[in-house]
Amino acid sequence: MALDSAQLLAEARDILPETVDLRRRIHAEPEIGLELPLTQAKVLQALDGLDLDIKTGTKVSSVVATLTGDCEGPTVLLRGDMDALPMPEDTGEEFASKHEGAMHACGHDAHVAMLAGAARLLHGRRKELRGSVKFMFQPGEEGHHGAEYCLEEGLLEDPKVDAAFAIHISPNLRSGAMAIKPGPLLASADEFNLVITGQGGHASAPHRANDPIPAACEIVTALQTRLTRTVSVFQPAVLTVARITAGTTSNVIPERAEVEGTLRTTSEESRAIMHEQIRQVAEGVAAAHGCTAEIELVIGYPVTVNDPDFVTFAQSVLGDVLGAEQLDVMENPAMAAEDWSYVLQRVPGAMAMLGVCPPGTSPDKAHACHSNHMRLDEDAMAVGIAAHAAMALSYLS
Repeated sequence: MALDSAQLLAEARDILPETVDLRRRIHAEPEIGLELPLTQAKVLQALDGLDLDIKTGTKVSSVVATLTGDCEGPTVLLRGDMDALPMPEDTGEEFASKHEGAMHACGHDAHVAMLAGAARLLHGRRKELRGSVKFMFQPGEEGHHGAEYCLEEGLLEDPKVDAAFAIHISPNLRSGAMAIKPGPLLASADEFNLVITGQGGHASAPHRANDPIPAACEIVTALQTRLTRTVSVFQPAVLTVARITAGTTSNVIPERAEVEGTLRTTSEESRAIMHEQIRQVAEGVAAAHGCTAEIELVIGYPVTVNDPDFVTFAQSVLGDVLGAEQLDVMENPAMAAEDWSYVLQRVPGAMAMLGVCPPGTSPDKAHACHSNHMRLDEDAMAVGIAAHAAMALSYLS
């Protein structure tokens, strides 16, 4: 079956007004974490009247809706994440956040709205589906491992999922364009917390104390050096120390110093190596100063790896929908992280980036995701709707 991409895009633009309305209503009432009752209710309302098998999460506020075609066949999963970030909003939009300290600064409101739009579009074409489409509306992407909860509740079963596709918006890509790459797309993200313990004392007599601050400072520089000497330059890794805390006043040597930071890698091999190196460096440098080190590693999301064969398929489909000039191949992975990585560990699939640079702004100057000023071009959401639908229709044809 040949896909009429122009018609699909026209249908997506026809439902853009209701998609924009849903996005704005979600944006105005952002919710954080795994319990998102207001957002879940808006999703269920948007899907009301469609012939879908809808299941809501028992542990979290997820919604998984399955659309079954007229013929038996495989199942493709499409995803939109629902949660916001714990931060203020300063966009000045009429539909800006009504909830103090919460903002949809990463585009999840658009992800949900586009996916709901794709569900409506595909529902009208369900006779063309030789199989099923699962629509995954998940909470808790922003550090709460929401995708894992969905997997535990049987996301990939009944019917069994054969492939998966997701879209993430970016204000730093030209509006309406998309970008994708095979292999590592996004990094893993882990936290490390170090407590260096010495012996407190008077600042006038450091020889009668055991100052943990010099040890902490040396650990910071030693970690950076160790990374460059143990991780291949062809497997990027970024280690950032973001907080050092010690002391209470100028004339007291404290007993403890705390060091906190993040580690991001694009391969699980580099990730494992650096986990061990963080321990060795912290303990070794602390011991050289006569101090001790306590190390806590907080394991975050794995590397997000796009299946190369699925990316080849996606490039063909998306290039047809957008036009070849609107589809870019990313040269390098981004060092942000995503819990979509958990799904891609289980089934072949991919994530693609959708450009939503606001009108009148160049992509390199636009406020990025996680900015309190982040805005997006809502017209580009029609491309996201059409892309979701095209991927499902093509995979199930």
